[in-house]
Amino acid sequence: MSIRARAERHLTVDHAGSAVADQSVKADWSAYAAAYDLLSKHNPEYQKILSDFELFLSQITSPQVIYDIGGGTGNYTQIAARVCPDSNVCLAEPDPGMIAAARAKLAAFDNIRYENRALEDIDAPGTADLIVCVHALYAMTAPEQRLTDLRRLLRPGGVLYLVDLGRLMDVTDWRSYLFSHLKKEHGLAGALRIFWQGREIAKQNTVIRRAQKKGVYWTHSDAEIAAAATAAGLEIIRQDTVYRGYSDLLICRALP
Repeated sequence: MSIRARAERHLTVDHAGSAVADQSVKADWSAYAAAYDLLSKHNPEYQKILSDFELFLSQITSPQVIYDIGGGTGNYTQIAARVCPDSNVCLAEPDPGMIAAARAKLAAFDNIRYENRALEDIDAPGTADLIVCVHALYAMTAPEQRLTDLRRLLRPGGVLYLVDLGRLMDVTDWRSYLFSHLKKEHGLAGALRIFWQGREIAKQNTVIRRAQKKGVYWTHSDAEIAAAATAAGLEIIRQDTVYRGYSDLLICRALP
């Protein structure tokens, strides 16, 4: 299983390297793609990460080459292409439904190229000045090895902006949180309408939680992901807990 088992998808999971992991438990990311951007539009916690990434980009020298690994429908690619119009931005996403949605949404940008493949299949060592990888790593096979692949793509001194869902997701908790927010913003009828429009998200997130519990995806503490990043040859320059405590945000520099 590759990045295609990516969820933001939006919930997190357990270690893909387990010999007993049930690899048949996987979400349908193409089905997820059709409703995925509801997450971006209506989830305040998702919006906070988008805003953090945009602020981060505004504070650094514009990178020449940017990779969005497991880029899904292209929300972070869109920010990178807009904030850094002179950068060469590559969205890498193996799921056909996700990347099709991204192509349609980002058609107006002329500084984006697309790689319909998994991280481990990208042969571009030492070329990236910046990699963004949001809510994708946990769903890859052998995530610690994939951290090494991310380091391999970075030039020495290049930067990784990584957000990963580490803790077992409480789907009921998220539904309650989102419904409460939507009800305040859109009223009861509006909240019910949005939940109905996003019913595929709820369906796939239930599959994702099941995969977490079976050990198909990676769960980790903040200390565990920090140790894995360090072992991969990355120097952590910032680490925060985000997404209501479910995710870890790390900004890392590639060591020589």
